Amino acid sequence: MRDLDLSALGGIARLAGHAVLEIYHNGFSVEEKADHSPLTTADTRSSALILEALAQVYPDVPVVCEETKAAPYETRRRYKRFFLVDPLDGTKEFIRRNDEFCVLIALIEAGQPVYGVIHAPVADTLYCGGPGIPATRRVAGGDAVPIRAVAPVPGQPLLAMGSRSHADAATAAYLARFPGVRLVSRGSALKFAALAEGACHLYPRLAPTWEWDTAAGHAVLLGAGGALTVPDGGEFRYNKPELLNGPFIARSFSEDAIDGNSILI
Repeated sequence: MRDLDLSALGGIARLAGHAVLEIYHNGFSVEEKADHSPLTTADTRSSALILEALAQVYPDVPVVCEETKAAPYETRRRYKRFFLVDPLDGTKEFIRRNDEFCVLIALIEAGQPVYGVIHAPVADTLYCGGPGIPATRRVAGGDAVPIRAVAPVPGQPLLAMGSRSHADAATAAYLARFPGVRLVSRGSALKFAALAEGACHLYPRLAPTWEWDTAAGHAVLLGAGGALTVPDGGEFRYNKPELLNGPFIARSFSEDAIDGNSILI
């Protein structure tokens, strides 16, 4: 990564976010993809903008994008590094017009996220960071402000993030282990942003996600001092033969216990 200038990624994500917001305000059509998930004109417009910009600025770095067909694993496994893109994360929230959607771009090296950007179009807020790269928040193109994940205070309520559109019984059962836990539902990778800026402490996700859903948020969270692992504490990896993710536990702290209850399953 040291030989790659990543300063353009935030601008690319913000440009795509502005295009998404224009469509959000002016109307859009919705189709159904083969897996029955929704696809809007904002998804396709954002995807085209990001892919074109990445090809111009980083012509030698391959891209895996939600809205385009990924190369077969026999090709991908040879990638030294690649960009992982979700041009509109939270399409269901976009359709419901609750403002909880974002644009995601991450750089992956050796199966791990090394840098990520999250752009929240409605708030025009950009989050950036990665392991060894302190996380920042930039509002409306202003100055970058450092952000830091915050550990829970003993004796105070544990604040947990949950999916607004993909709640599941397994996650509810997991959170029930923590007395007094307060659950806040939010759409898209904005849950990772909340962890990274100290607005909550824990985000367990036991239902499936895709690699492009998590990589950018994972990177930003690491840059903010948080952690994301598989439920037994092992490494959460990318560029797998199957791009579908298994369960994970994202948290704002390094310790593995809260008031005597282990966060690990």
